[in-house]
Amino acid sequence: MICGMLDPFDPDSFIVRAEVHILDIEPRISRTLELPITLNLAQLHEVLQAAFGWTDSHLHQFNIGGLIYGAPEFNEDGLSDSRIFEATEVRMIDLHFPYDPDESPLTILYEYDFGDNWRHRLRLERVAREEGTKYPRCVAAKRSGPPEDSGGPSGYANFLEAWLDPDHEEHEAMHRWAGRKFHPESCNLDDINKAIAKALRASKRDYRFRRERHRD
Repeated sequence: MICGMLDPFDPDSFIVRAEVHILDIEPRISRTLELPITLNLAQLHEVLQAAFGWTDSHLHQFNIGGLIYGAPEFNEDGLSDSRIFEATEVRMIDLHFPYDPDESPLTILYEYDFGDNWRHRLRLERVAREEGTKYPRCVAAKRSGPPEDSGGPSGYANFLEAWLDPDHEEHEAMHRWAGRKFHPESCNLDDINKAIAKALRASKRDYRFRRERHRD
């Protein structure tokens, strides 16, 4: 059951729908996510990692209107020119959404692995919350996420060329490297949602790496 009319001033009446795709890859690799308004950016990072099959083995950041959010301790040496704000302190409800439905949706950028430069465009809008539904969840998905360390969009294109062509000299090597389970067009919503739930249980509203460091 969907809540009555969406009241943009009542936070209990809405969730955030995120249309996400990786930039510079065609056909698109995309996910449609529905997020609770209480989700913070560190948790959103966990959701995105799980939704696209990333392994959280590289640095990341959110760019929202030119401000950078993430884990400030990653920049303790001051290599970044931008101040990094704490991701756990910003929630979906804290973002500025247009009240006029004719206005353009809020768009933010999520960057993962600064070497490969995987850039994810998030188009965010408020939608009515469905009673009895558990969030976050992925409601639509297209294509498998690229394997880690495949070289960014251009490297992934080269990888796919070899992976798809049985006559390519690196065809067998690419299949061994990517593993038996990988297929560029495979996408299973149940598996994605299980991965999201597992990641959020592990993160507990923070970053998993912080919790793991604390346990050590």
